[in-house]
Amino acid sequence: MNDMWQMIGFAFAISLAVCLMIGPVLIPALQRLKFGQSIRSDGPERHLQKQGTPTMGGVMFFFSLILGTLFLAGDSYFTYFLLACALGFGLIGFIDDYIKIVKKRSLGLTAKQKIVGQLVLSIVLSVVAVNVMQISTEVLLPIVGGSVEFGAMYIPFLIFLLVGTTNAVNLTDGLDGLASGVTLIVALGYTLIGVLQGQMAVIVFSAALAGSCLGFLVFNHHPAKVFMGDTGSLLLGGAVAALAIMTKTELLLPLIGIIYVSEVVSDIIQVGVYKWKKVRVFKMAPLHHHFELCGWSETKVVRVFWAVTAIAVLLTLLCYSMMMGNIRL
Repeated sequence: MNDMWQMIGFAFAISLAVCLMIGPVLIPALQRLKFGQSIRSDGPERHLQKQGTPTMGGVMFFFSLILGTLFLAGDSYFTYFLLACALGFGLIGFIDDYIKIVKKRSLGLTAKQKIVGQLVLSIVLSVVAVNVMQISTEVLLPIVGGSVEFGAMYIPFLIFLLVGTTNAVNLTDGLDGLASGVTLIVALGYTLIGVLQGQMAVIVFSAALAGSCLGFLVFNHHPAKVFMGDTGSLLLGGAVAALAIMTKTELLLPLIGIIYVSEVVSDIIQVGVYKWKKVRVFKMAPLHHHFELCGWSETKVVRVFWAVTAIAVLLTLLCYSMMMGNIRL
């Protein structure tokens, strides 16, 4: 057990150190290249002062996750699957950011191109998970225990989970330190679940993910010196989805990732109701902007969302413990 906690400490520290070393080099480089963020004109007015802040800082995660994971997790399908989920979606985000910033196309990849890329990657990863890694097609039931056999429907379920989670984290990345802070807390929760399961790949990867998020947060807390861009948000989404798949906690993901879910649901409700009734349910979607327009400061919104995530992680661990009392993984 001591060795396990040492591995967690090393993975966390390596990833943290890599981000802290890369940041002071990367951020000035992004500024020189004029890789600045474009701010929505219809967003909260205070955000306009962020115009030009360097973006694509999510590139840091590529280096910190790879170095923090591969040195310690060992050579296995599980390690490569976790990294492939994160880096694969991160690459899609990088291409989108590159087109937006370097090619000066404001929308980057079209919505169709982005979703097709995500679907193709998700299909490949899901097929590998089931047919190569032999991940069980049973899905564990929270709290009550037991499981449901999804059979042939498990691959479509994984595709939905991967695409949904990556886009949910992408929506969450709208305030300084929000996505990185929330994912830091979620990653720590998955580290503990990995410890309970004794899955070394999960333990090391999630600890490295937490260290990466903390390292990035040093530069991304308010007022942010750099934004992660789609490069970072899609990478974080892929990483979180992969952890849920590897730990067989797919149905607990909406709880541990309650902020991600809230952001998506608020956006869906806003668009759906407006198209139907021409009425806005929220002052602005996704949800973090609604609270800003209600008068909350940006830092208050972020801290409250962090606190909600911490509570959700504790509830997830409680639910998982109850599941373990009824079923063995």
